[in-house]
Amino acid sequence: MRSILIAALATLATATAQAACIYPRAPEQLPDGNTASYDEMVAAQQAVRQFNEDITAYNTCLDLEMKSFEESGLYDEARLTELRAMQAKKNNSAVDEVEAIVSRFNEQLRAFKVRDKK
Repeated sequence: MRSILIAALATLATATAQAACIYPRAPEQLPDGNTASYDEMVAAQQAVRQFNEDITAYNTCLDLEMKSFEESGLYDEARLTELRAMQAKKNNSAVDEVEAIVSRFNEQLRAFKVRDKK
């Protein structure tokens, strides 16, 4: 009975960990640096920073989720290897998206600064 309870709790912990890692929403739109106001650029910068922080938290959650999988005893090494590969893809995809958004924002920021100097 006790081992069934422990297995049930481990399964619940694993399911909870899976449900907890919610991919954050990227900023919907970045302003055009050629026409944006200062306030719009500041708001966009804050949104990009927040998204970066959210992705960092998401990736931390993925790490904790993987640790939960490893410690649960529910998976053999072959399955853990598959799960690690999936987690790595999720992590890499998230990092790639942040880098792309930061790059697009920086392009618009450069355009804003050039326009502002004129």
